[in-house]
Amino acid sequence: MYRPFWEKNRPNRHPPLTCDWLLPGRLLAFPTMSAPQTGTTAPPSKAQTFLRRLLSTVILWTVILWAMFSGNLYISNGVFLLLIAFLALSGLIEFYGIAEKRGMVNFKVTGVIGGLLLMVGTFLNLNGVIGTSGSPARVNDFETGFLILFVLGLCVRQFVAKNNQAGLTAIATTLFGLMYVPWLLNFIQKIYFFPGVEGKFFLLYFILITKFSDMGAYAVGSLIGRHKMIPRISPGKTWEGFGGAIAVSTGASLVFVHYFGDRMKGMNYTHAIILGVVLSVAAVIGDLIESLFKREAGVKDSGKIFPGIGGILDLLDSLLFNAPLMYLYLRHILTHP
Repeated sequence: MYRPFWEKNRPNRHPPLTCDWLLPGRLLAFPTMSAPQTGTTAPPSKAQTFLRRLLSTVILWTVILWAMFSGNLYISNGVFLLLIAFLALSGLIEFYGIAEKRGMVNFKVTGVIGGLLLMVGTFLNLNGVIGTSGSPARVNDFETGFLILFVLGLCVRQFVAKNNQAGLTAIATTLFGLMYVPWLLNFIQKIYFFPGVEGKFFLLYFILITKFSDMGAYAVGSLIGRHKMIPRISPGKTWEGFGGAIAVSTGASLVFVHYFGDRMKGMNYTHAIILGVVLSVAAVIGDLIESLFKREAGVKDSGKIFPGIGGILDLLDSLLFNAPLMYLYLRHILTHP
């Protein structure tokens, strides 16, 4: 290009415009086309996560303890029923949501209604409003009859489904959800209203030992955890954390029995050690089972209700299988004649 002589010695402040920025890999180099930089929030540290989880747990169980040890029977029973029903139904809805993310059809409305009827029916049986109170076997008969009718109801529901071609999957998923959340959680009611004992102390014991197992596993695993347990299911679980769960849970069991053992029929230090080990191991297994469901569905948490914990299932995972174990130990060992 011709340039006048008075500009020949001046720097070219406007270089020729080229289209290099349109070439692959050069788009972000063009000044006017670069995306604005946005700040990203750093993920919470393990200490922050632990504190959030601890705070959520303390607040939740403070409400539960207030209801359990309230001097007013109507308040204690009413709050207990509302809370246990809320946990069961919310957890059941989360489970069906996880199943749907996995592509498994289910009868969500039918399952939720069935879960509510199961929880309320068991509560009324345990309090003698219907059926015969004072007999654990009678309550178990009610649950057995209910589950039979529920399976028949699911089959009828499939009969009237016009577009569902996966009836077997829908029936199996809906039934498993009912068994996994409300039915297992129902054993908490059976512990609380167990005849002839102060059930609230056994319930408090079972919850504390289970949650101390969770905290022991998390704390020890975070500090010294090196050897992964089952990384394909839960990358954060370590064998060191598993040992911490057993040690902390068993220690908490011995401390609780030392101070409240006189309020727990049949309980002694030997049973405290056995239950500490059994409940801590079952708590870890229950946590892994829920992790398996979430990993298959591609979700990190079942929900976002509790800061630092996640959803209802993230709160209940370790309690679900421990509840029937505690009930069976109470019925067949601690109170066995």
